[in-house]
Amino acid sequence: MSSRSATWNVKNQLLTLDALPWVMGIVNVTPDSFSDGGHFLDPARGLEQALRLVDEGARIIDIGGESTRPGSAPVELQAELDRTLPVIERLAQAHPVLISIDTTKAPVAEAALAAGAHIVNDISGLTFDPRMPQVCAASGAGVICMHIRGTPATMQDDPTYTDVVGEVAEFLNGRLLDLEQAGISREQVVLDPGIGFGKTAEHNVALLANIARFHQLGRPVCIGHSRKRFLKRLLGRPVDERVYGTVGVSLAVALQGAEIIRVHDVAATRDAVLACQAILQARPASG
Repeated sequence: MSSRSATWNVKNQLLTLDALPWVMGIVNVTPDSFSDGGHFLDPARGLEQALRLVDEGARIIDIGGESTRPGSAPVELQAELDRTLPVIERLAQAHPVLISIDTTKAPVAEAALAAGAHIVNDISGLTFDPRMPQVCAASGAGVICMHIRGTPATMQDDPTYTDVVGEVAEFLNGRLLDLEQAGISREQVVLDPGIGFGKTAEHNVALLANIARFHQLGRPVCIGHSRKRFLKRLLGRPVDERVYGTVGVSLAVALQGAEIIRVHDVAATRDAVLACQAILQARPASG
């Protein structure tokens, strides 16, 4: 979908992210996530879902034990550990797929990495827990560094920007510099503008239309838009009817060169991206 290529250093393994976006499959082992809360809380069902998404084409499985939907409150550390570690341990034994832990807590990240995870996906950009940069630096983990305004409990309380694209890019560039000082190389970091995290629908659309601005920071870009609330504003659809809208956004960001697309519906996203790529590659050369 793009002529650009990038590399990502994940636990001393150099991954090449190139023309076709990698699909990251979401497995929420929570009782209250906005879309699939309670579906995969049992470790056996969580593992089953993870393997199903791998079969559908997921290159990364992102496992989270704490809902970060708008208005949500943090969960206790032990509860998050109890939800995520059994699934990570079983998946690591069952398949060599890359595993991401979706957490803002350093002890959860540390335990998950020891249990077989490769990547830390932190919605706070590694700011909520001061030990998180140390954990990621010591392990060599891949890092997905995301922008958020406020916390999940407060982020949708009238988010305001003068220039949302510029301000989010400035935050992410600052985090790259801070993480380097903490011992995390740029090659370990993927950037995420944080769709739905302290943004209005209009802010989200602006960010999704400007992937090139984030590529200017020199790192791959991850987009997590799956089934989110801004699609209700765009399409008028409830959460369980947002698959097609999610796929449409996936194609839009893939055509702009986004390297990682984080979704619930892996097969639909992968098939749409592959079909789109096949058509583009078959076009006659211009000129």
